[in-house]
Amino acid sequence: MINRTLPYEGLLHEVVEHNGVLYIGGIVPEDTSLDMAGQANDVLGQLSRLLEPLGSDLSNVLQATIYVTNLGEKPAFNAAWKAHFSEAHLPARAMIGVADLGAGVKLEMTAIAVRRS
Repeated sequence: MINRTLPYEGLLHEVVEHNGVLYIGGIVPEDTSLDMAGQANDVLGQLSRLLEPLGSDLSNVLQATIYVTNLGEKPAFNAAWKAHFSEAHLPARAMIGVADLGAGVKLEMTAIAVRRS
């Protein structure tokens, strides 16, 4: 069974669930005036808040893909990442440099998680 939750502007669902696996669509920062660390904390906080009512949390994130406009800011992103994920629950991850994500947006992230066991 496939469950689709939280429709976004009639374009997509923020989360699609299939057999207990949660596929999270692109999350961008709400406050684009922040630096990379701030935007990363914003996006990771959104991910955490999105997972909680679905019976999951950051310790159940299996994979994340992060799109960034400046790969030189990877250390700032990594600092925020380490503040949100324990070493015991690090997901697989890829970071991809892109030309543009919109005005002031430094990153966008997709993720795959599972429900708590």
